[in-house]
Amino acid sequence: MTSESIDRPLERDRATADPLNAIGVLTRREVEARIIAPLLEALSDELGPERVLEITRQKIVGIAKEQGKQLAESMGGNTLAHFAASLDAWKKDDAVLIDVLEQTEDSFSFNITRCRYAEMYVELGVPELGVLLSCNRDFALIEGFNPEVNLTRTQTIMEGAPFCDFRFMLREEE
Repeated sequence: MTSESIDRPLERDRATADPLNAIGVLTRREVEARIIAPLLEALSDELGPERVLEITRQKIVGIAKEQGKQLAESMGGNTLAHFAASLDAWKKDDAVLIDVLEQTEDSFSFNITRCRYAEMYVELGVPELGVLLSCNRDFALIEGFNPEVNLTRTQTIMEGAPFCDFRFMLREEE
């Protein structure tokens, strides 16, 4: 098997929906956290926590942006309606409870009133990693999904708020 034949399947996989989402994003994040948390601790001991956390944040944001692009491809478009339809992967296993406030062609607003992601990080004993490994993805994901959509979020359950407020707005043409 040549390196060229090894690379081709990976290229095809990148162009399709992420098959790991079949297990649910909540389970996926738990597996990631169980591996990443001790790794970050060890690296922080060697290199210092600030540098390690910044490198991790940058990498997670980059991954999320790419996943946003892949998500738009797998949904067959990048409108807010396509994005709203994609939320099933995040809701799988009752991972989040979403209260939709508004959904139009130009805006999509909802609150998350329960976040099992936050609960899971607490149960694992690493609540401080929740924002880094999960919440940090949101802005980059929508940027990759559709750079013309702006996300505003002022609070998260992960940071102690009673709910997360997600407000997606299509940017007005200038």
